[in-house]
Amino acid sequence: MNEINPIAIIQARMGSTRLPGKVLKPLVGKPALWHLIDRLKKSQYLNDIVVATTINNEDDAIEEFCDKNNVKCFRGSAEDVLDRYYQSAKLFNADPISRITADCPALDPFILDEVFKLYFERNYDICGLGGEFPDGLDCGCCSFKVIEDAWKNTDLPSDREHVGTTYLNNNPKGFKKGVLEKFKGMSHHRWTLDEESDYLFLQEVFTRLYKPGKVFQAQDILDLLDREPDLMKINADIIRDEGYIKSLEEDKEYLKLKVKS
Repeated sequence: MNEINPIAIIQARMGSTRLPGKVLKPLVGKPALWHLIDRLKKSQYLNDIVVATTINNEDDAIEEFCDKNNVKCFRGSAEDVLDRYYQSAKLFNADPISRITADCPALDPFILDEVFKLYFERNYDICGLGGEFPDGLDCGCCSFKVIEDAWKNTDLPSDREHVGTTYLNNNPKGFKKGVLEKFKGMSHHRWTLDEESDYLFLQEVFTRLYKPGKVFQAQDILDLLDREPDLMKINADIIRDEGYIKSLEEDKEYLKLKVKS
């Protein structure tokens, strides 16, 4: 792939164990996934948005949502999310690819644009938001060749589920990596959608800040929490990156079995 074609690929499924159906749960009258897509449309860099869901029957609802809202949809492996990204990126000629998770309905598209700007200006192969940022602003982009390299060369369960995160961190292979460190001391903030208490928190945020046709930004949420700090207590007891930590533990068991075999 030689032509520049920045596309956001959103991984989305209905089968969350901690909060089933979370991506279509309503926030001020619209599904969480709708809000995420609406916000991503404000990006100055993205040419398109694709929702990558699974072939499971329960995810028919996500395909129906995409059809209704004129959003491109790809259906692939439920377990192998890396393959889902690779196949959808190849189908839609995405390069670079912005990996987005559907549990981040408050993602700030202008921060994503800052990541894209850094990626292009410094000719990186992979670039993302780093440092002590609020959970739920996670965003980044990478070239197609990065995704393809991970797809071909890693079989770790955490890599297949989390799109090559461990592999790319430990196997640079000459890839140029960049990090946008925009926040300090903000990692205790939780704006993602994984648990019922997260949903209750986001309902409060969207009720106060959402206005049709406008995008509230990360700073608007921080200002709101300065005014109403008690809102942070709603979901303060949840461990950050709990799913990824669990995947890393599964890697250890996988590697033990691989050595034995």
